[in-house]
Amino acid sequence: MFDVIVCGSLHLDVMVRAPRLPGLDETLAGSAWGQQCGGKGLNQAVMAARIGARTAMIGRVGDDGFGRRLLDHLASNGVDTRSVAVDQTTGSGMSVAIVDTSGDYAAVIVSGANLTIPPESVATQWATLDGAAILVLQNEVPEAVNVAAAREARAAGAKVLLNAAPVRPMDASLLDLVDVLVVNRVEAAMLAGRTVDSERDARATLPVLAAAGRSVLITLGAGGLVGQDAAGQVFAIPGLPVQVVSTHGAGDAFIGSLVARLATGAALVVAAHAANAAAAAHVSGQKSTV
Repeated sequence: MFDVIVCGSLHLDVMVRAPRLPGLDETLAGSAWGQQCGGKGLNQAVMAARIGARTAMIGRVGDDGFGRRLLDHLASNGVDTRSVAVDQTTGSGMSVAIVDTSGDYAAVIVSGANLTIPPESVATQWATLDGAAILVLQNEVPEAVNVAAAREARAAGAKVLLNAAPVRPMDASLLDLVDVLVVNRVEAAMLAGRTVDSERDARATLPVLAAAGRSVLITLGAGGLVGQDAAGQVFAIPGLPVQVVSTHGAGDAFIGSLVARLATGAALVVAAHAANAAAAAHVSGQKSTV
């Protein structure tokens, strides 16, 4: 049995460095480019494994060079890949991200094989892996896949964590299966239908998102995070002052670190402190998740 199973996305990211994001119809000269393995699912699985959690991945790649590189990257970081299927007709997912001089970024994702995961296959994959203490989901695969995976996890007594990113409308059939919901301020605002511009706003939003005893974390970037555990206890963790190199992947570093601790039985506030430190290290370039 694993500590963590991540059901989610795998992308090969093309990273471009530029002084700023280009405007409409503008061609802008960049300074460098490169490729790195990504996708929220892959990044979170790799981070959890690097911290020491026994981690497996459920997902899908294409039968192409991108897919082989993604599988190799997972395996080289200790993530079990037996439940990552290879699609013979649809190419691997990929993205193009532009990182500016301040470390901020914007990206375009082409999901490819990530959208072809058959929901009915998830039960077989979960059984093949013999389950885990915690299942991690994001919104870069179809919602039907997330629902199927969450049902399998819940039936086996596992906890379900949903990183609702990118944000999208979600049916109650999924949210009712979620034990821990993690969102940033933008995602929290869209899901709750209210403004979340400050720690005070985030605190006021927690009860809206923490239905039926669900734990919630709202991350605030440099402002840290606020959270509410299943018992209704509210807490805040300040951001750590670091020199930002790039914010790309910071949320995934946070999630991977968080679930690795939760899988060992750590309290939400304890796991969140460790995840906050991991994300700060990541944006400062001290530790990479990919």
